[in-house]
Amino acid sequence: MTIDTVIFDLDGTLVHTAPDLLRATNYVLTQNDRKPMVLDDMLDTVSFGAKQMIKRGFDITGDPLDEKQLDLMFMCFIDYYIANIAIDSKPFDGCIDLLEQCQARGMKLGVCTNKMETFAVKLLSELDMLKYFAAIIGPDTIGIAKPDPAPYRETVKRIGGDIHNSIMVGDSKIDILTAKAAKVPVIAFTFGYSDEPIEELGADYVLGHYREMAEVLLD
Repeated sequence: MTIDTVIFDLDGTLVHTAPDLLRATNYVLTQNDRKPMVLDDMLDTVSFGAKQMIKRGFDITGDPLDEKQLDLMFMCFIDYYIANIAIDSKPFDGCIDLLEQCQARGMKLGVCTNKMETFAVKLLSELDMLKYFAAIIGPDTIGIAKPDPAPYRETVKRIGGDIHNSIMVGDSKIDILTAKAAKVPVIAFTFGYSDEPIEELGADYVLGHYREMAEVLLD
C-alpha cells in the first residue's frame, strides 16, 4: 500500500477525550440536581455529540430532558468543556510514537473531526499535539460534517496531499462511511467510542493498537 497522506479522526482515535466530556456532562447534570454518570454510561454516545450525551445523562438519572431546555444545557456544557478541555484527556497508547514515525517518513498528516475546529485546535494545542498536523478540519470549517466526504477532501487539499494516496483513521461508523464516500481505505480502531461492533462495519483494517497501524503503514 502506497500511502503518504494520513487523515485522523480526533475523539476516540487520537485522544481519549471521554473523561473530560463526561466531566462536562456531569457538570450540567449536577447543576440541574441530577446525579453524575460514570464513563460506561455514556461511552457509546460520545460520537454523537454533546446534546446526545446530555440527553443520555437525563435519561438515566431520572425523567428525560425537556427538549425546550436542550439549547441552554448545551451552552452550559460548552462553556464548561472549553475551560476544562484537557484535564484528563490524553493521546491513546502508542499514538505519539506513530505520529513521530509518520513525520520522520515525510508523510502528510491532518485531522478531520466532527468536533468544532476551535475546540479541536485548543485540545491538540494543550496536549502538545498540534505540531503534528498541517490542517484541522471540523464541521464548522466548511459548514459540512462527516460522513459527507467534503471535510475529508478539504483536509487532504489543505495539507497538500493526494487523495489517491490517502487513508482515513477513525473509530466509528461515521469515519468508515466518510472513507467509503471519499473512496479511500480506512483503518478503524477497536478502542474508540463506536456504538456498534467496529469489526462489523466494513473497515479495510480493524486494529487494536497504534503499533499495529505502524505495521500496516510503515513496514
